[in-house]
Amino acid sequence: MIVDFGKTSEDYSRYRIGFPPAFFDRLAAFGIGQPGQRLLDLGTGTGTLARGLALRGCEVVAMDIAVAQMEHARRLDQAAGVTVEYRVAPAEDTGLPSAGFDVVTAGQCWHWFDRPRAAVEIQRVLTPGGRLVIAYLDWLPMRGNVVEATEALIVRHNPWWTYLGGVGIHPEWVRDVAEAGFRDIETFSFDVDLPYSHEAWRGRVRASAPIAATLTPDQVIRFDAEFQSLLAQDFPTEPMLIPHRVFAIVCITPGLHEPLQG
Repeated sequence: MIVDFGKTSEDYSRYRIGFPPAFFDRLAAFGIGQPGQRLLDLGTGTGTLARGLALRGCEVVAMDIAVAQMEHARRLDQAAGVTVEYRVAPAEDTGLPSAGFDVVTAGQCWHWFDRPRAAVEIQRVLTPGGRLVIAYLDWLPMRGNVVEATEALIVRHNPWWTYLGGVGIHPEWVRDVAEAGFRDIETFSFDVDLPYSHEAWRGRVRASAPIAATLTPDQVIRFDAEFQSLLAQDFPTEPMLIPHRVFAIVCITPGLHEPLQG
């Protein structure tokens, strides 16, 4: 199935809560998010990560292949009072000059890339010793909770979706950056409960890959109607506290004097 996040842009911009402030505090401990830092955000979507770093004074270029997503990002940036330069390009072929950025970030998107090619391109656009951040904010299905019920309903409407039962930790991406030659690899994770009303949680789920990004409009309507009934019957208390886990990899690209591995 073809995944088109452009079809989710309205819900995506309204209902997908971005990384919490504690995430940016953790990045600051790595020297990431400093005023004037040149930063490239890949797979930016509606710009939640790019905007968060621009608010901290970074000079941000953001890229995606979904034009509609970035149109919403610009409106959100204007409301937030920041400026981000948006460009349409894939992570694997940015078209940007070499050694032009101090930091490259990829939030909620590394799994969509041709990862070996993206890693090579990131090394090219980073300054020697520049940092790569791969980050995720994943909901957590646990026995009997609303996320488990949500995933079960998603699969009934879209059996193609196989990303079930995740724990919000991605060791496979650590292998990716290690094999690509990145060094000083560090990871961190922490949990956070995010408040959602029924309406907002429905919008958040519609904005996910297995629903509006892949299903037809009629299929999305049928899913959403059943989802609304499920929430009202089984999880009537609002707001709901939805458990999430933040996971991030921070690593450094080799300097010019250090040959790439492989």
